[in-house]
Amino acid sequence: MAKGKDVRVTVFLECTTCVRNRVNKKSMGISRYITQKNRHNTPGRLELRKFCPFCYKHTIHSEIKK
Repeated sequence: MAKGKDVRVTVFLECTTCVRNRVNKKSMGISRYITQKNRHNTPGRLELRKFCPFCYKHTIHSEIKK
C-alpha cells in the first residue's frame, strides 16, 4: 500500500538576528537547530525562541528551506 506524505517532517530553525546582521563582527557563525513539526497542526512556518550561542541571548529562530 502506498504511503502518502509524512505528517511529521524534520525542519531546520535558523537565528533571525544572525541572518539579519549578516554575521556581525562579534559572532562567528549562524545558529541552527533541528526539530520536527506536525504538518497538519502547523502548516505555516515555525518560529520558536531559542538560545543563540553566537548572539549570547535568546532570539527568534525561524524555519528555513532545506
